Amino acid sequence: MQIKTSPNKNSIAVLDYGSQYSQLITRVIREMQVYCELFPWDASKDKIFGINPKGFILSGGPNSVYEPNAPFLPEFILESGLPVLGICYGMQLLAISLDGQVVGSKDREYGLAHINVDQENPLIPKGEHQVWMSHGDRIKTPPSGFQIMAASSNSPVACMGDIEKKRYGVQFHPEVKHTPIGREVIKRFVIEVCNISPDWTAEKIINSAVEKIRDQVGNQPVLSAISGGVDSSVATALVQKAVGDQLTAVFVDNGLLRKNEREQVETVFRERLGKNLIVSDAVEPFMSALRDVQDPEKKRKIIGETFIRIFEKEAHNAGKPKFLVQGTIYPDVIESSAPDRSKGHRIKSHHNVGGLPEDLSFNLVEPLRYLFKDEVRSIGEALGLPAALVWRQPFPGPGLAVRCLGQITKERLDCLRDADAIFIEELNNAGLMAYSSDSSRDSISQAFAVLLPVQSVGVMGDQRTYHEVIALRAVTTSDFMTADWAKLPDPLLSKVANRIVNEVFGVNRVVYDITSKPPATIEWE
Repeated sequence: MQIKTSPNKNSIAVLDYGSQYSQLITRVIREMQVYCELFPWDASKDKIFGINPKGFILSGGPNSVYEPNAPFLPEFILESGLPVLGICYGMQLLAISLDGQVVGSKDREYGLAHINVDQENPLIPKGEHQVWMSHGDRIKTPPSGFQIMAASSNSPVACMGDIEKKRYGVQFHPEVKHTPIGREVIKRFVIEVCNISPDWTAEKIINSAVEKIRDQVGNQPVLSAISGGVDSSVATALVQKAVGDQLTAVFVDNGLLRKNEREQVETVFRERLGKNLIVSDAVEPFMSALRDVQDPEKKRKIIGETFIRIFEKEAHNAGKPKFLVQGTIYPDVIESSAPDRSKGHRIKSHHNVGGLPEDLSFNLVEPLRYLFKDEVRSIGEALGLPAALVWRQPFPGPGLAVRCLGQITKERLDCLRDADAIFIEELNNAGLMAYSSDSSRDSISQAFAVLLPVQSVGVMGDQRTYHEVIALRAVTTSDFMTADWAKLPDPLLSKVANRIVNEVFGVNRVVYDITSKPPATIEWE
């Protein structure tokens, strides 16, 4: 059983038609303190209406609505009489599902464009606006009852609406930052058209989660998996608030931790949990399981299963609990989703989602499963966790295994640990890291080093070297669903690179990753 901390009344359902921006729609609405959930377009009526939506948003997608077997609009969406907003493909789908016409466009529109809004309307402010377009089809004739509310040079119907029935469509993408009025458009639809009162607050999330945790576990003992990262720490604190001493937390030292991480994590949680914290030294089992494994998906699955086996062993010392707490968050679930012809492709299997063994002997308790990273941080602060822990650098569950590309050995891990520590130390010295919700938008949200299985020729002390390469990664982001590479000062990069090649044995070259997400992910594996 998974805990869904969803509200009873004020929510929006987003139907995913395969757009790379679908998650952003959900994220933007959450920022308005309105609960929103992303569903596959063909999800069942019962599942979608399980969150009691007050409106629907249809995402964009890669298909053409007139293609054979193209994803369609379920009849119950229009039959519900609830407000609908279609975005790009969703707008075209709304049009043909009624009596509108959609055709291929001779002049496709990709990138920045400008739309003109001649009259004030419920969705878009009057005037000329810059927007982000990404389409090859256009609406030739809007459905009956719809009026054209905006147009661009290539899209005679850039926005349309049936104001009486509260059905709207936009050809552009309001969810991306390249559309400056986009958040205003979404806010007008959610708050005004759907008549929703924002109430998705940290306090409500905590109260709802506590109630559901208690309903799920009753008076049974619970085991929590602590990795040292933000997600598992907040999940553990949330479950502790719900069940108190019924909870035993296990911190596993798997040999894949950052420098000095075991000591730091044990200090924080020993103070909170006392005797209910078990520290398991499991370096050897993990190193043995990962020996000669290079494929990142295999690494994740091996680590996921090994974690579970360790927890099963420790469970005998904690009253044989049937429940296991995990810090799974919403992006983990989305990125681990199975590929589909119309929905998003699997990006990677998160060890606590796609990497779990089939014969799992625990019932999972996942109180953060439907939350984004910044929502998790807000809950952590509300629960009274130290800022240093809440704003700790995100760290993947598989640890350094997915930052040490290629073979996993103690020597390569030590090399990576030292390089990573130098990078973070210098970023901290420069005051560039984000450590609170008040941090500058330009502050670095996540930074780390990656060891590449690539050797290059160098010269050190007049001698030829043939050593490995360290890649540095630093990004700025508000939600971790999209991210920009951080524009670090040249002198800082020079200092970090110089320290790494001089202080870390086995490295003679340092490079900096200047790729945003998308197209790349934040982690390399």
